[in-house]
Amino acid sequence: MTVSMQIHYISLTWSGILWGLGLAYGVLILCVIAIVISENRNPLKALGWVTALLLFPVGGVILYFIFGRSIRNVRMISRRNRRRLLKQEGTLPLPKLDRELSPENRQRIRLAYNIGGANLYTGNEIEIFDDGERHFKELFDDLRKAKLYINLQFYIIASDSLGRRLRDILIERAIAGVKVRVIYDYIGSFDAGRRDFFQRMKENGVEVHSFFRLSFPYVNRANWRNHRKVVVIDGKIGYIGGMNVAERYVSGGDFGKWRDTAARISGPCVAALQYHFAVDWKFIGQPLLCDHINVTPDNYAGSIRKVTMQVLASGPNDRWGNMTLLFYKAISTARKRVWIQTPYFLPSEGLLKALESAALAGVDVRVMMPKRSDSKVLTYASQSYVEECLLAGIKVYLYDAGMLHSKVLIVDDDFSTLGSTNFDFRSLEHNFEENLVLYSERTNSVLAERFERDASESHRLKLAEWNRRPRGRRIQESVYRLLSPIL
Repeated sequence: MTVSMQIHYISLTWSGILWGLGLAYGVLILCVIAIVISENRNPLKALGWVTALLLFPVGGVILYFIFGRSIRNVRMISRRNRRRLLKQEGTLPLPKLDRELSPENRQRIRLAYNIGGANLYTGNEIEIFDDGERHFKELFDDLRKAKLYINLQFYIIASDSLGRRLRDILIERAIAGVKVRVIYDYIGSFDAGRRDFFQRMKENGVEVHSFFRLSFPYVNRANWRNHRKVVVIDGKIGYIGGMNVAERYVSGGDFGKWRDTAARISGPCVAALQYHFAVDWKFIGQPLLCDHINVTPDNYAGSIRKVTMQVLASGPNDRWGNMTLLFYKAISTARKRVWIQTPYFLPSEGLLKALESAALAGVDVRVMMPKRSDSKVLTYASQSYVEECLLAGIKVYLYDAGMLHSKVLIVDDDFSTLGSTNFDFRSLEHNFEENLVLYSERTNSVLAERFERDASESHRLKLAEWNRRPRGRRIQESVYRLLSPIL
């Protein structure tokens, strides 16, 4: 065989290999598209992924396997273990609901029970915090008094001064013989995780584990974050809300003021917080927890007494999209008012239409978001919804006194919810979240009073004024809005 023939043969061989690789990759793209379609997800999101795969085949496949996979209907724990935990929680069939509850609230209670197994608890006490300094003072005081166990999980635990104070308290309690367990989100607490912050806890007897640690080949876990902020102390005190463990939640950081909402509860509903922590603990590969629960309220000074409540958890594995359905039901059945505080306002089409239809029907609908949030991209994306809200008669407030991180929904005079859930795609579809659902005129009134106080530190937008904003800003809002389903 001559040299020229050898070169020609090698050329044909490489050409065949390249054609084969190209064909195989084309088949891979078609298979991924088939998977996207077969998952029967939101058509807009499915179409977005199909478009990305066709236009950017290499990058599209990589992004899909990192951010696009679905884990809907994946069980966090086995049915057998779930039954054991539910028995520990004291789960019973939903009782006949008190006629003192409004018809709308009775429907909401049944909904939360049917989609998320949310038990209804009466006779609870709650104290609501609207600033980090007071919240963490009370939390740290309660942690220092722990005798049996501490179960604690946060999206962010920073290695700053506040985080170190928490770490020292947990270490001191662990050395004293208290069982201390910590779950932190791997990405949210990445900075602390790459230092010796958590290692020092482990060396002193604290059980510390990350949620969905990223490692090859499990890079797709990046899109599913545990955004919950919950603490259970000795089975009798619980904390839940929107505050992470970072100094800016107390000092305000670059914003000067950080406005947030959290709650301390005691009574039978603490069992629900313990249940969801135990599910997460088992999901990350740890033994099943069956810790003792004390259902007696602790008569804490300043608490609101005899509150009826549920705890609803949600996550990307939900069959129904728990928090989305609860929000939709609460908004669509509102008779008087719907007031929302959220750091990021990126509603689904259904939730946006629910808000618009409520406002157009004469319900007092108000949405409060920060004028400037901790994400420039999310600020622009959130504000892209302002014009259509104003056209529908929704009152839009831009909080101007600092960073508004509060996650609160107030409906009429007797329904409210607070917790970790933002009014955006990520919280409602991709994150593991947890909210306290309150059926109480008193708690509703307290949250409404604080909303009105925050409104006095906000700027209410008018349509004519909003339409005068620069064209460049409008373009930025529109571009970032296109990304809102995956932000």
